[in-house]
Amino acid sequence: MTKNNTPRALAVEALTRVANGAYSNLQLEQTLEKNALSDVDRRFVTNLVYGTIQHRLTLEYYLEGFIKPNQKVLPWVKMTLLVALYQEIYLDRVPKRAIFNEAIQLAKDRGHEGIRRFVTGVLHAIDRQGLPDIAAIKDPTKRLSLEYSVPEWLITALQEQVGEDKTVKILETINQPAAQSVRVNVAVTTVEAVQQALTAEGYGVTPSEVAGEAFRLDDAAANQSKAFADGRLTIQDESAMLPVEALQIRPGDQVLDACAAPGGKTTQIAAHLDAHSGGKVTALDLHPKKVALIETNAERLHVADRVDAVALDARDINDAYPKKMFDRILVDAPCSGLGLIRRKPEIRYEKTPADIQQLQKVQLGILDAVSAKLKPAGIMVYSTCTILDTENNDVVKQFLAGHPDFESVRVATTKAIKEDRTTDTLSLYPDDFDSDGFFVSAFRRKK
Repeated sequence: MTKNNTPRALAVEALTRVANGAYSNLQLEQTLEKNALSDVDRRFVTNLVYGTIQHRLTLEYYLEGFIKPNQKVLPWVKMTLLVALYQEIYLDRVPKRAIFNEAIQLAKDRGHEGIRRFVTGVLHAIDRQGLPDIAAIKDPTKRLSLEYSVPEWLITALQEQVGEDKTVKILETINQPAAQSVRVNVAVTTVEAVQQALTAEGYGVTPSEVAGEAFRLDDAAANQSKAFADGRLTIQDESAMLPVEALQIRPGDQVLDACAAPGGKTTQIAAHLDAHSGGKVTALDLHPKKVALIETNAERLHVADRVDAVALDARDINDAYPKKMFDRILVDAPCSGLGLIRRKPEIRYEKTPADIQQLQKVQLGILDAVSAKLKPAGIMVYSTCTILDTENNDVVKQFLAGHPDFESVRVATTKAIKEDRTTDTLSLYPDDFDSDGFFVSAFRRKK
């Protein structure tokens, strides 16, 4: 392995790109595809990338005490130091000598002698002086922010929404690895048949506690299975399957999936439709390239005869389809994605309260536009992959206040998730079932 594609060098390169705006999951995937690495090295690069992002605020807090005020540090140099710190603090099995030596070597290979000396000096200063104690920080919000590497505004919002104890439980969960879950494609097979096939291939298979057609898989990547290759299953988080369950689809329904790409929920809807009975899902997305992705996924899962993918902004639907055309409508709305922090850890640093308010306007705009297309007695589901009331319950209240011809109905799921709740809406937090955070609500048109 050359000096430019050691696991640590690749991690630093990927992290530098993520800091410049790349998505962590896509950047990591590209990095692993471009470089021939052993399984052990692939896992190490993945750990370094996600771990450094997950703990970024904490690592930066530690590092800032060892860099002079106003000293300019190149992004890749800073990332080299953060990766080294991450290993020293969170990876007990990695020898300190290896951490220091590789960081210094990387500084030498990519930079000049001055950069090598700088990195060497910082690392040895950290080793001599030790790191500050976060527990000694008096401000409780700042202390939680640095302990769990979550912006203070998000901690405050969660505390106001769910209380101190629940907030801490959420924070304790979001830096843990996300489970691998799959959805069985019941359009072509059964849950039982796929479980048997996966077990025969050597997977550890655990039925989902959350969704009716889902498993958690261990021991290997799901997309390496024969069942994935022939379209008997697809990769989807358990929580993300609940909005479609809440639609209560019938085989002959006309369904609108208003914000459909990449097509996970579209194909889930289609699996429960019967083309011979006239069942069809119309899947909208603003971007033609994403519409093509929906079509590709529908083909792979053998449900293309039930899917009509269209490039259209759902807010511009008024002239495209007749009023009261659809039996069911799904609005899995654009959102902050804060329920997906474990899968996309950089999200926590990118969003601001102003972003959340702007997204609420978009969400209400989509609901307002598509609601006119729902038949009387039809069901519309509004869902997000975020955990903030601003995008969830507040949107539901505002929509109902402006649409007296709609009523809230209790969200029903196959496995009766949180049946003891007192609300019609369903909120899933990452600590509830060790799945993604999600919100699901349902409305019925009265006339």
